[in-house]
Amino acid sequence: MVGEFDLPLDIIDRKVTKMKMISPSNVAVDIGQTLKPHEYIGMVRREVLDAYLRERAEKNGASVINGLFLKMDFPRNNKEPYVLYYTEYDNKKGGMGEKRRLEVDAVIGADGANSRVAKSINAGDYDYAIAFQERVRIPDEKMIYYENLAEMYVGDDVSPDFYGWVFPKCDHVAVGTGTVTHKGDIKKFQLATRNRAKDKILGGKIIRVEAHPIPEHPRPRRLSGRVALVGDAAGYVTKCSGEGIYFAAKSGRMCAEAIVEGSEQGKRMIDEGDLRKYLEKWDKTYWPTYKVLDVLQKVFYRSNPAREAFVEMCADEYVQKMTFDSYLYKKVVPGNPLDDLKLAVNTIGSLVRANALRKEMEKLRV
Repeated sequence: MVGEFDLPLDIIDRKVTKMKMISPSNVAVDIGQTLKPHEYIGMVRREVLDAYLRERAEKNGASVINGLFLKMDFPRNNKEPYVLYYTEYDNKKGGMGEKRRLEVDAVIGADGANSRVAKSINAGDYDYAIAFQERVRIPDEKMIYYENLAEMYVGDDVSPDFYGWVFPKCDHVAVGTGTVTHKGDIKKFQLATRNRAKDKILGGKIIRVEAHPIPEHPRPRRLSGRVALVGDAAGYVTKCSGEGIYFAAKSGRMCAEAIVEGSEQGKRMIDEGDLRKYLEKWDKTYWPTYKVLDVLQKVFYRSNPAREAFVEMCADEYVQKMTFDSYLYKKVVPGNPLDDLKLAVNTIGSLVRANALRKEMEKLRV
């Protein structure tokens, strides 16, 4: 994203080149040995990234309105505009805001997982995870440990179907977890994540608490007339990692490009067919990535023995290369056939060992 969207390096807090995958039994596997010298995972704060992108859009001609979208009136034909109704907030007008309306040719719903634009076009619902995160400022001597390192914890204690994390930011770490199936227990899972990392964040002070819904799959409908959904509003978040920032930016750009092309640089009114080209391009480019990660999550996040097998596999250099390449470049990277065969054999072996371990544990419980 940094290169493709020409982001300045000074908005990046940390360049992560090492990662620890930590199993339910606290077996830690170091990942990152396959990264090339110029490769890294950029850690940013959303408030910094979002502010930069907003200001850049304004400099390039966008009219930025601080407002809350309420509803829209739909046109009776392809020549009429959509009418948006929203509350505009301006400190000069008091905290209640002022009701406004705006006529537009097209609407891009980029308003997140709880998208009101999506509701307006009856886009349908999706399963979602709740992600809970605490920003923790830890002592400087402990922050050195996380200088270019991120941690991922797996286990029933931190999440029954996701993972816990410690990600380094500018002068603090972000500690969090997520779940789809047990949302009511999220604070219990968060406490477990802090406990798993407690020695490394001891003496830390919580400076910010955040919680967000994370879509689990695309919405049933992402397009209606001249209204299209992008990013979390459309449901573009990858399984296993829960990443959505790049896909939000990429889908927004693809949608904008479809509008520019379809309108012939503003010479004609676009229609649904023009916007559908964006969806077709998106699905062709990223659908395989979503499906592969969906399968991986179902196989390896289902039980603690399966998670032990997953972490064991992560020690393999080929697995690390495939994982990091796919993560960095946002596509399922084709591998070497012989190495893929070895990986398949190793995967089956890990799962067999995991299943044997599960059966032994069940015997002990009996």
